[in-house]
Amino acid sequence: MTTHTIDQLARMIDHTNLHADASADDIRLLCNEAMAHGFAMVAVNQVQVHLCHEVLKDSDVHVGAAISFPLGQTSIFSKVQDTRDAIECGADEIDYVVNLTEVKNGNWDYVREEMECIVALCREGRGGGVVGVSEPVVSKVIFENCYLTDDEKIALCQIASEVKPNFVKTSTGFGTGGATLHDVRLMRANVPDEVKVKAAGGIRTADEFLAFVDAGAERIGTSAGIAIIEELARR
Repeated sequence: MTTHTIDQLARMIDHTNLHADASADDIRLLCNEAMAHGFAMVAVNQVQVHLCHEVLKDSDVHVGAAISFPLGQTSIFSKVQDTRDAIECGADEIDYVVNLTEVKNGNWDYVREEMECIVALCREGRGGGVVGVSEPVVSKVIFENCYLTDDEKIALCQIASEVKPNFVKTSTGFGTGGATLHDVRLMRANVPDEVKVKAAGGIRTADEFLAFVDAGAERIGTSAGIAIIEELARR
């Protein structure tokens, strides 16, 4: 296992509150916790991006917007519009859910077009084509592996290998299952090094966190980040 400092491990955590009933105070608390512990990002629903941007704008913690979350069952047009709105409101990272119906239909051209559209918009980022200064936004593609066969996961990885989002991601955490070590290893083996792997869903302990990092995940989405990093610091 590669040796990491506590700060490096903290920078792998996307501190998450995607609950439908999260209040403004809950979201401010999430942001303040992320700053206090040196986490990489806060993961929130799209509508809360502006609030997070205001709280975090003078920090190095990114704002992450969940797009078409958690089902992925919106059109490409809708996902692109929501992605554009999130970026304009201050999102630094986009986590979007693939259209699982089209994956199950074997409609890989649709899945590719969706990925290409969202990744291209993230690469353009804030300011691109408007003021002549492009600030790219990190793109993450959520597979929701609990509903997929290994062959479907590999097919998604093959598309991602060509489109090259910044990350492929295991799960929303709202499906019938979350991240598994098998899935992280499978995804890592089927995308190039420049496409990273994010594990999310059900990762709650320091031992689980380290196991997913060892399996190849470079980001971990979790609502238990504080407990995890405090346990690692005690060790």
